[in-house]
Amino acid sequence: MTPHPALAPPAPWPYPRWIAHRGAGTLAPENTLSAFRLGASHGYCMFECDVKLSSDGVPFLLHDDTLARTVDLSALPRSANPVAGQHPWHTLSQLDAGRWHSATFAGEPLPTLEAVARFCIANGYFLNIEIKPTVGTERHTGNFVAQHSARLWKGAAVPPLLTSFDIAALEGAQAAQPELPRGLLIHALDGQSWAQWLRHATRLGCQAIVCNHELWGAESVALAKAAGFRLLSYTVNEAQEAQRLLDLGTDGVITDRVDSFSPTA
Repeated sequence: MTPHPALAPPAPWPYPRWIAHRGAGTLAPENTLSAFRLGASHGYCMFECDVKLSSDGVPFLLHDDTLARTVDLSALPRSANPVAGQHPWHTLSQLDAGRWHSATFAGEPLPTLEAVARFCIANGYFLNIEIKPTVGTERHTGNFVAQHSARLWKGAAVPPLLTSFDIAALEGAQAAQPELPRGLLIHALDGQSWAQWLRHATRLGCQAIVCNHELWGAESVALAKAAGFRLLSYTVNEAQEAQRLLDLGTDGVITDRVDSFSPTA
């Protein structure tokens, strides 16, 4: 079955092809301002990051549901809940999000979305915000992040691209700020056809499909392009795979290898 036409993408697409994953890939503590600065030092001008809400409604950068992998928990009581979204921003702002990576970055704090927005806007950089809701807050998080983004980028020439794997989060973003560009993240087809996934993206008013790079092939690219979507891939770290995706005509490559891939290529 042919999917319904998607909303027309921006013309021209305002975002660069190369996107630094979580700021600078693995070269710095992910989702920190140090990572953004390091990614920028390698010539990148678009960054992907993960945003969730503190318990008191502050959007901040963190990938995981819990703090354990990328945050030093020694400042918290041993019995403290490890779920990041269960803590107020005052508590989260005191934590060390750099020491896990290396001593060089010890003391690096978790950044708020507002701090990242200031950095990007001041330097003319572009941002892909992946909405990462705490379980049970999916639609609310999408709604709030979209509202916050619209306020932070008010008057900016190019707004951030909001993406999520979570359909409810994208529904919240769409309801709150329908004019902000959105993209549906897909990790696996999970028993659904490409036509079904494209219908989801169409209903959500998405401009882009952001896929596990292995899902893109000649047929899937043709279907998504025919439906009017822009095509992005994550996380692409091998030169041969990057070239394959470029040859297929995809529009964006999200990579950890900011030290290997030239963003001007």
